[in-house]
Amino acid sequence: MITLEEAAQGFSAVGSESRLAVLLLLVKTGIEGLTVGEIGRKLQIPASTLAHHLRFLGAANLIEQEKQGREVINKANFDHIKLLGDYLLDECCMNTRPIIIK
Repeated sequence: MITLEEAAQGFSAVGSESRLAVLLLLVKTGIEGLTVGEIGRKLQIPASTLAHHLRFLGAANLIEQEKQGREVINKANFDHIKLLGDYLLDECCMNTRPIIIK
């Protein structure tokens, strides 16, 4: 189960094109993950900027970071990403009243 606060933090974390690109790359990579250098090269993001984005995604529990020797491997947290998607769909579909947008 996920709280409203956790959902807001997770969705906020992917509110930037760069962070969304990082997360999508990690999702496409799968369980192997990528080093910071690999992500930076593939997305052409400078290391200092990338470090900021990775901290933001980590704080939102969207990625997991694992130190392996001198490298840090970044992996998508598939369980939490699924919880966010389920939260959104459950909240949407549990309401039987029509949604009116003005």
